[in-house]
Amino acid sequence: MAHWNSAVGAAQLARLLGSQHSVRRENPGAAVRESPSPVGTAGTADAPGTAEASAAAGVLGTGTAQATRRVPAYRSLAEGLRLLVLEGRIPVATRLPAERELAAALSVSRTTVAAAFEALRADGFLESRRGSGSWTTVPAGKPLPTRGLHPLPPENEGTVIDLGCAALPAQPLMGEVFQSALAALPPYAHTHGDYPAGLPVLREALADRYTALGVPTMPQQIMVTTGALGGVGALTRMLVPRGERIAVEHPSYANVLQLLRETGGRLVPVPMAGNLAGWDLPAWHRTLREAAPRLAYVVADFHNPTGALAGIEQRRELVAAARAAGTVLIADETMADLPLGPPGATGTPSTGSPGLEMPPPMASFDPGGSAVITVGSVSKSVWAGMRIGWIRAAPEIIRSLTAARAYVDLGSPVLEQLAVAELLNGAGWEQAVIERRVRARENREALTAALRDQLPDWEFTVPHGGLTLWVRTGGLSGSRIAEAGERLGVRVPSGPRFGVDGAFEGFVRLPFTIAEPLAREAASRLAAAADLVRSGAPTPSDVPRSYVA
Repeated sequence: MAHWNSAVGAAQLARLLGSQHSVRRENPGAAVRESPSPVGTAGTADAPGTAEASAAAGVLGTGTAQATRRVPAYRSLAEGLRLLVLEGRIPVATRLPAERELAAALSVSRTTVAAAFEALRADGFLESRRGSGSWTTVPAGKPLPTRGLHPLPPENEGTVIDLGCAALPAQPLMGEVFQSALAALPPYAHTHGDYPAGLPVLREALADRYTALGVPTMPQQIMVTTGALGGVGALTRMLVPRGERIAVEHPSYANVLQLLRETGGRLVPVPMAGNLAGWDLPAWHRTLREAAPRLAYVVADFHNPTGALAGIEQRRELVAAARAAGTVLIADETMADLPLGPPGATGTPSTGSPGLEMPPPMASFDPGGSAVITVGSVSKSVWAGMRIGWIRAAPEIIRSLTAARAYVDLGSPVLEQLAVAELLNGAGWEQAVIERRVRARENREALTAALRDQLPDWEFTVPHGGLTLWVRTGGLSGSRIAEAGERLGVRVPSGPRFGVDGAFEGFVRLPFTIAEPLAREAASRLAAAADLVRSGAPTPSDVPRSYVA
């Protein structure tokens, strides 16, 4: 009986380990290498000699002049493997390569690899059996790691600054909205309560909203879902057989990437253009032509995590290219209601102002909804706790999705749907999103100012909307900063969570969800975490390390 579900090759594992220690800036003349651990002591039984450690420096993180601690190479290797498991980049129950194969790939001795494996077994991150090899595990009591992001447990909110979730707390008007929803509930309470396509009143309100945005829409083109993620999941299950290619922006939203992996899709990453310039269209043309993906997932409006806004001609060209290739585009509009304007702009940040004109929705280039399927949500615009999202597509797609829903969750909560309908049919929606924009813009200014003051070597371009800042961490490993920050009381997701196969090790994502003075305190803790990673010093262990699963 096999004790593992998948396997990782020696070359791939060496590359993943190397990404933790060989992070470089892309701008010319500013290359920085992060190598936190020094050479192990020569001649010891469980560490390689000086010459061997020097050869392994690029992968094991040894040999830096900045480091002040002397860490054996086997311990550095064990730490790197443990971090890959905790980050979810090596899944639990993955068979590792044989000691001899890994030693050859890393250019270290087999003794070093054997000692690292033994250390991992002692810590509960590895199990081995003669004839079956060694496979990854997690210690008893730890949650299984994933590549997605989980909310911070409420009991830990007083001690940890949570920058893991790009969502703001509820607004005061929510009480009034739910009171109105309760008043409208009695007629629905006399029914079974299952509405697989969504309440008619909400479907009509959403259709009217798209029509007002210049995209004529019928209620039959709308299906209400349990959040935008529920919509993406329903679409991928229906449209993409296991093993089919799915094109994704690179980087992309971590939870969607994990969802696409779990539904069996083969992810094809397409790089984003630099400096928040939207999509790299030549790269998209090549991918659509050569890979012929069945599906593509894009965020045109304040991309998560970079904050990029795709322009009108980019949208038109991508839709045309996807239609020609037979690829269906899922356009995630979760952040579309959050234009903030450029930094320093004055006035109330409403749609199209200040200093920002929003392009038309992706669906305007395919009104029928057969080539562009839109996914939306109230999570960022109003409150994530409502868990209401929607899909806009061709009526035949909506009918198929509705039929398939009988085997998933039957429908979304009625009271929350009534609350969203109340917001859309009155003045509540615009009131809510304007408040969100004001708060997000203030938070953005506070966070960027704190980062510039306390982490001047970190690089970012300030987006003109959305809730996320994509930050290059000064040549240091984002995964190691995330782990050190967690122990220091600030929770951040590292760059590889938003990439495919270990990319973006030199980044973290920081949302605009906290204001002064908390933003300054978060930046201070991140600066302390960066110092720990840079020096190779041990991190404090008084804060539990289970916040990021």
